[in-house]
Amino acid sequence: MVVETTEALDFLSVLGLEDKNPGVSTGLQWFDGKGKYLTSNSPVDGQLIGKVKSATAGEYEEVVEIAQEAFKAWRKVPAPKRGEIVRQIGEELRAYKEPLGKLVSYEMGKSYQEGLGEVQEMIDICDFAVGLSRQLYGLTMHSERPNHRMYEQWHPLGIVGIITAFNFPVAVWAWNAAIAWVCGDVCIWKPSEKTPLCSIACQKIANRVFERNGIPEGVSCIVNGDRKIGELLAKDTRIPLVSATGSTRMGKDVAAKVAARLGRSLLELGGNNAIIITPNANLEMSIPGVVFGAVGTCGQRCTSTRRLIVHKSMLAKVKKSLTRAYAQLKIGDPLDEGNHVGPLIDKDAVQNYLNSIKAVKKQGGKMIVEGGVLKGKKYESGCYVRPCIAQVENDMDIVQHETFAPILYVIPYNKLEDAIALQNAVPQGLSSAIMTSNMLEAEQFLSCEGSDCGIANVNIGTSGAEIGGAFGGEKETGGGRESGSDAWKAYMRRQTNTLNYGTSLPLAQGIKFNI
Repeated sequence: MVVETTEALDFLSVLGLEDKNPGVSTGLQWFDGKGKYLTSNSPVDGQLIGKVKSATAGEYEEVVEIAQEAFKAWRKVPAPKRGEIVRQIGEELRAYKEPLGKLVSYEMGKSYQEGLGEVQEMIDICDFAVGLSRQLYGLTMHSERPNHRMYEQWHPLGIVGIITAFNFPVAVWAWNAAIAWVCGDVCIWKPSEKTPLCSIACQKIANRVFERNGIPEGVSCIVNGDRKIGELLAKDTRIPLVSATGSTRMGKDVAAKVAARLGRSLLELGGNNAIIITPNANLEMSIPGVVFGAVGTCGQRCTSTRRLIVHKSMLAKVKKSLTRAYAQLKIGDPLDEGNHVGPLIDKDAVQNYLNSIKAVKKQGGKMIVEGGVLKGKKYESGCYVRPCIAQVENDMDIVQHETFAPILYVIPYNKLEDAIALQNAVPQGLSSAIMTSNMLEAEQFLSCEGSDCGIANVNIGTSGAEIGGAFGGEKETGGGRESGSDAWKAYMRRQTNTLNYGTSLPLAQGIKFNI
């Protein structure tokens, strides 16, 4: 493990990561079982960071049984008290923000600033969940029957299974776990096999709080492993809700398995996000938003800007501005804050990037800024690529698919109605934006005839959502909602209660039943 030889990577030891890490935990207990090791190699320099023991089917079974017992106790803890535990986890994350942000950057490849931002999202959702713990409101309704009271209340579901992707290796877990915990649920987390060390670090941070407060073992569990572990979660009737983040292909598979047992799934899947630039856009503000959206996390966000729909009168100017901006991008080690763009996650992602560029050219696209794999000593991991731009038609097959890489497609339009139609004419429906200083254009974009996405922004880009609003999208994005607003309802079951405080038994709808 590099930690012992490289002073710059001392954050690994600060987080308690070892050469070989047990990858299964129920909180107080770590399983060092018979599962195979997952190796974590950094895309930054290609070095082996460490190994994580994956779960066996038997260990998975043991974890679920412990989580079931934990739920029986945790659900009885008053919600504000559960919120206090989450508050303390937020404080612990504040203390470890820098080393955890560095780990996210080094294991996943996003810039250090983005790594810090991801940990800040975890802190923010903990703060949100603390307030939520006192606001799990139901409704009261007037009964049609005399001396009757009607109301609804919300109860915890039980075990929440959380499947996360490599591109946000810690934040998406926190989005789910923090809210699930204040709702009274317990969690079993199946992290991405590409970023297993991030999960170990998060579990250790949460464990400190749970142990200090005497919280039952099993409230927070992790089961590292390959897709077989995810399948166990999806098929398990003891897990009422599975929240899965990843590709549309993966989501369809999870959804089918969960639906087959009539369970619930919360899906956050692919995005094919567009920004519309109208003649009324402020380009000085728009171009940085486009560039960050397209190249941030090396194009590996579900909210990354994939398509730029530009009015024909602005096309030449926008292309010139983008070309100038892309020429200034610094690509390299994401822990160096002077760099804008880090690596792709692995060489498979690099090959997918190259195949997509080849498909763009074959299908008639014209390159505005050429791409390619970067060579040289500082790019020795083989995962660094050049962000590129191509002018295309929206109906090209390659444009209809999500490419998890820094490839931006420029598409011209004539009328705003055409631009909105182009924006909506893809299978995905996550994030969207319009750049305009015209109120009528903005309102048209936000109307029921406008963007069909779960997120629609005006004069900001497609990525960088705040936790206060519900996050998620429509169509092949899966329809799930996480994080803010009333997303908490997905983690609870609604119960309608009718209470008769009279001495007779009138029936609803005036039905007479005399015996």
